[in-house]
Amino acid sequence: MTAVSTETGTTRPLPAPVPSGERGALRIADRVVAKIASRAAREALGPLPADAAAPHAVVVVHPHPRAGSGRGSLVGTARVRLQVELAHPVDIGARCAAVRRQVTERVSELVSMEVLEVAVRVERLHLAPPPGAHRGRTR
Repeated sequence: MTAVSTETGTTRPLPAPVPSGERGALRIADRVVAKIASRAAREALGPLPADAAAPHAVVVVHPHPRAGSGRGSLVGTARVRLQVELAHPVDIGARCAAVRRQVTERVSELVSMEVLEVAVRVERLHLAPPPGAHRGRTR
């Protein structure tokens, strides 16, 4: 490292680097994780019926003490609750499992959090028209 010069013309060595575990902590806001979880649920569900609401997530984040103390270390843990609307008929269990997998993977990947729980609540089922059916009134 190079020395730092002062106003008096003397040089002094640079301070020693602070170890990564002592530099501070990284805190990811709950709402950031909730947005990631909602987007991941949307990815897992694919196209929704026209009148369906987008998935909504509520997240509780518990930061680890001394978070970010090393490369690849986890920032904290998260518990996710999602509300979704699905087209019907559909295998509800399989769709919910796909949402849980995608949310766990994306949150872990994007914010380095361990997802302890993903609770998926199906708020509403939308009756999908049979293939080839016309929408609107028939006479």
